[in-house]
Amino acid sequence: MPEKLKLSKKEKEEFRKLLLERKNSIIRKLSQFYHESKEIETDTALDVADKAETSYTKEFLLGLTDSEREQLQLIDQALDRLEKGEYGLCQVCHREIGKKRLQIIPWTPYCINCQEKIERGASAK
Repeated sequence: MPEKLKLSKKEKEEFRKLLLERKNSIIRKLSQFYHESKEIETDTALDVADKAETSYTKEFLLGLTDSEREQLQLIDQALDRLEKGEYGLCQVCHREIGKKRLQIIPWTPYCINCQEKIERGASAK
């Protein structure tokens, strides 16, 4: 069973605040993208070139949201780990994730070593 990372109450609140701020920012951005894609959908394109551009713009906007949705999931998982007292522990090796790394990427589930291994494995495919 992994050990718990020793975070002060103040540190926990700071990380919770960082996570919630990022989550709210993503939700606002996703909402904006959704409304923009709906506007594009309702515009009537006059010719084939206009239709192609409209289609491309809509796909571009919706494609941007995929990574945002993934980040939202990571943030929710990090908030859950924070509540369970498991926040700041790598989900692979169960060692502490450096606090500097958590301050930069508070939703990260992996320490830098495991993240690098995962990325090397993904690039090898």
